[in-house]
Amino acid sequence: MSTDHLPWDESIRQAALKLWHYHRLDQPVGPADLILVLGSHDLRVGDRAAELYRQSVSKRLCFTGGYGNWTRGHFERPEAELIAERAMACGVPESCILKEPRASNTGENIAFSKTLLKQQGWEVSRAVAVQKPHMERRAWASLCCQWPEITWQVTSPQLDFDAYCQEGISPKMITEVMVGDLQRILTYPALGYQIPQEVPTEVSQAYELLMGRGYVGHLMPPN
Repeated sequence: MSTDHLPWDESIRQAALKLWHYHRLDQPVGPADLILVLGSHDLRVGDRAAELYRQSVSKRLCFTGGYGNWTRGHFERPEAELIAERAMACGVPESCILKEPRASNTGENIAFSKTLLKQQGWEVSRAVAVQKPHMERRAWASLCCQWPEITWQVTSPQLDFDAYCQEGISPKMITEVMVGDLQRILTYPALGYQIPQEVPTEVSQAYELLMGRGYVGHLMPPN
């Protein structure tokens, strides 16, 4: 999805930053029974998982992800495998890892990981989920709704907006994704996919501004 045609000025940047800070929860991370690493096109989530392992947050990790919208046709192997390899390169032993390589969206990440943990006999009551920074809130709302028997914390690579938008990830692309993710935060609770989230007025205004400036490529298709 090319975003080269979209405008970029200071008003758009400020609106994007409002969405960025809304989507990030910056929750404190404490000891857990599991680190669940959700599938992504950004392998830096594996770096964050390895940081948590080295900090002794948990010695058990589950990587979930097959091919999603951003990786289908681009990754030669499932997201879970590539992200797990990234974490192992940062010091996580393979013996601590489970891999679920089939999920293509967040709902499947949750459902397939549940099944895998049950099959392996891993009992979990408290877990940390690792996602991209701009998907923290959406991941947390989905997990709390669809896997409520676990107490969830969520975290991501510890990068600000400018530092995150590197390695082929442009500010325009992330901004368009954040607009679509906010639409899902507004829509998914009624569908039973997420718990409801309050959206402050200034975030709603930023969302409307960005859609008006053409950042609509990641919106859900109309019914």
